[in-house]
Amino acid sequence: MSEKSSSSGSDEDVDPESAQHVELGGVLSKWTNYIHGWQDRWVVLKNNTLSYYKSEDEREYGCRGSLCLRKAVITPHEFDECRIDISVNDSVWYLRAEDPEHRLQWIESIELHKAESGYGSETSLRRHGSMLSLTSAASALSATSTSSFKKGHRLREKLAEMETFRDILCRQVDTLQKYFDSCADVVSKDEFQRDRVEEDEEDFPTTARPEGEHNHNNNGSKEKLFSPASPKTMNGIDFKGEAITFKATTAGILSTLSHCIELMVKREDSWQKRVDKELEKRRRVEDAYKSAMNELKKKSHYGGPDYEEGPNSLINEDEFFDAVEAALDRQDKIEEQPHSHSSSLSSVELVSASDDIHRFSTQVEEMVQNHMTYSLQDVGGDANWQLVIEEGEMKVYRREVEENGIVLDPLKATHAVKGVTGHELCHYFWDTAVRMDWETTIENFNVVETLSDNAVIVYQTHKRVWPASQRDVLYLSAIRKILATNENDPDTWLVCNFSVDHDNALPTNRCVRAKINVAMICQTLVSPPEGDKEISRDNILCKITYVANVNPGGWAPATVLRAVAKREYPKFLKRFTSFVQEKTAGKPILF
Repeated sequence: MSEKSSSSGSDEDVDPESAQHVELGGVLSKWTNYIHGWQDRWVVLKNNTLSYYKSEDEREYGCRGSLCLRKAVITPHEFDECRIDISVNDSVWYLRAEDPEHRLQWIESIELHKAESGYGSETSLRRHGSMLSLTSAASALSATSTSSFKKGHRLREKLAEMETFRDILCRQVDTLQKYFDSCADVVSKDEFQRDRVEEDEEDFPTTARPEGEHNHNNNGSKEKLFSPASPKTMNGIDFKGEAITFKATTAGILSTLSHCIELMVKREDSWQKRVDKELEKRRRVEDAYKSAMNELKKKSHYGGPDYEEGPNSLINEDEFFDAVEAALDRQDKIEEQPHSHSSSLSSVELVSASDDIHRFSTQVEEMVQNHMTYSLQDVGGDANWQLVIEEGEMKVYRREVEENGIVLDPLKATHAVKGVTGHELCHYFWDTAVRMDWETTIENFNVVETLSDNAVIVYQTHKRVWPASQRDVLYLSAIRKILATNENDPDTWLVCNFSVDHDNALPTNRCVRAKINVAMICQTLVSPPEGDKEISRDNILCKITYVANVNPGGWAPATVLRAVAKREYPKFLKRFTSFVQEKTAGKPILF
């Protein structure tokens, strides 16, 4: 991955208000879809927005997508140390850096932009200030009852408050009682003095004074001796009794209030139980809703990188198998559509098997000898070949072999085709000019290097079958005519393809590099025509032996790999041999 930035300097030199204008750009691999997988894209981080373009040169045409980082969730992948997932609501970007160091740089830059977006950062706090100062809050608390700020008091707390008020009221009643007692004492003293005055008048009778008569005091002012006596005046009020009655009435009121509060507490307990039940129901409904949403999100992102092949795949083996089968069925429907083969090879120029020398010559000769020694051997005995398919002349055998959990099942197929020679079959199998006319599993290919007239190095990528990862292969392909050791040996041609390394086709993280060792051995059998007739294609039968040892790389369920091999190899042989019969029909026979 390459990474560029439009600004330099340490983080301390960046002003918070201008940090959002720092631009960062570089190449990241982005998961596009389940067909094309990972693709390199030019990603730009600017103004709290992450955008991507098909390439750096296409920036002037506009971005292909963008995410606002204000509410984005950045998640480094648990197992893939180069991958980060960026999600905003239901939109998810799966990105892969070149290495863990570049991934860390991107994460830190994205987090910096996100922190400076004005949500929850120190900058925003300094800029906007507080809605309520501590001074005003303190003055409000000092001027207002604390209980007025508390909402939702429980009834037990209210009962405690009422008990407190009752104590205060009782103290006040006691105070009033003392006052009433003192008033009663004063009234008693007045009655005693009045009795004495009456006794004195009886002992010393004087001229009766008219009602309301006054005596003159020392000051010369008049003082009324007695107020009109009445049973409803002070003499008739029982202050102590009134005080006791007041106290009893007040205590009764408080008792009644306490009883009401107790009833309300019991009612509160009943309602609280109901509320708890409703809250539990709500919690279960919310959990069910979250589970449903998670399942929905999984289905909405089905086909993402977490569901492709791998030991940590979220898709189980059965779903994996079903998905592969569905993808292969779609490809079969596409292949069944009529199409015309290229007519540029009306006259076939077949390659002769010359002894050209190149740097892989020794390796090629070893492969040829091994295949001629072992590939033509009978499948019986200790070879442990298992017959898996038999359709007419075609028989497909397999040996189950696994290494480190990867299926390496060697495959061997035999077939017999009328009307074509071994030379013609091997040529069309080897010639890259007609490769795309019969091979439907290849997405694209190119010749990396031509070693000689009969040996080339080819790089090809195969169509992706989701959820399996896309595969590519780099191999040397050579065609040979096998010299006969005696006159009874059939005319034999061979094409061998085996994996090699080349500096111009290094492995990438977009495809899983597979290793192959494949050979097609074709032997021509000729039945003599009747009389003096010339040999025609009706007198020709080609016996084909096809062997393949493939290491698919990566990881996929063994049952899936075996099922795909069992399904695809017979189709491949039928498709190829039908193509050759069509191309050679009506043309001169070439041995």
